Amino acid sequence: ISNFLKQINFNIPETGLVVFSGNVSEKEGVSDIRLFTVRPPQKLRVKLYWCDSEFHLAPLKEMATPTDTYALIAMDKREATIGLLIGKKYEIMAHYTSAVPGKTMAGGQSAQRFERLREEAAQDFYKRISEKTNQLLADVKNLKGIIVGGPGGTKFHFLEKDMIDYRLKPKILGTVDITYTDESGIREIMQKSTELLKESEAIQEKQLLQEFLTQIARNGLAVFGEKETEQALLFGKVKTLLISEGIEWEVIKIKCTHCGKEKEMIIKNPLNFNANSIKCDECASPVEVIEEIDYLDFMLEKTQRIGAEMKVVSRETEEGNQFFQGFSGIGALLRFK
Repeated sequence: ISNFLKQINFNIPETGLVVFSGNVSEKEGVSDIRLFTVRPPQKLRVKLYWCDSEFHLAPLKEMATPTDTYALIAMDKREATIGLLIGKKYEIMAHYTSAVPGKTMAGGQSAQRFERLREEAAQDFYKRISEKTNQLLADVKNLKGIIVGGPGGTKFHFLEKDMIDYRLKPKILGTVDITYTDESGIREIMQKSTELLKESEAIQEKQLLQEFLTQIARNGLAVFGEKETEQALLFGKVKTLLISEGIEWEVIKIKCTHCGKEKEMIIKNPLNFNANSIKCDECASPVEVIEEIDYLDFMLEKTQRIGAEMKVVSRETEEGNQFFQGFSGIGALLRFK
């Protein structure tokens, strides 16, 4: 670590620098000393020197935790699903079904009595969903809003019953019309709540990828692929760099043990990488790895040099997975051609 810090001459990024070094070998008696550097996504406010049997990642994990959460409720008289949109990902918290009978009337009952029974069962279901919503959302941190979706007037009847906790009421952003009330309904709420969720990470990412796909289709201000994107960065064309979280490459800096020549290499299969198999291009001597960083950090530094921004694209959404599968997980929106 001391040697590394001497080499960079304390030219530290604005957000700070995290350095890890240790023996990462999984084989007893075999040493594999590695050095990793991380450029934090937010300004580092912790100064820490820590010796342990494992790397201390807590400050970085805290930075990576999404701050905004939205509750999504898909419901009608017979079914309800409650989900949370956390950052770019959603998760199902609960799913309920009711005892409300269908619209087909059983024999021997008057239409009026049958409808009254249906309405009473529906009111009981609304009460139950309200109580469950209050319980589930009471301890949710950073809850920024609640959206209720359902067919027809069901969602309005539910909200009119005024059984939602008074602390949650101000967080109700609005309602949307949807067809389904299971997990598909939660996804439908996300798709139809662009305006209500315009500040959420998931919607911002979706809009960004839609712009990227539009520009690619028009042969406009966008490129994709490793070589094309890195070339655009080299010439300062990139406005927004897009990289999928599915890319798990590493970048190493090697140094010849004889002539001292240094070189950067992108390793696309880090688990099977063996530094001993590499020789110096100049003198064919063995090399040593002097730095190892994540490819995303490597690209982030490049974007910062030209005043561009970088967005890491989730694979949890349909658009994000399409970007990874169909466009190699690397692309960019450009300032100019």
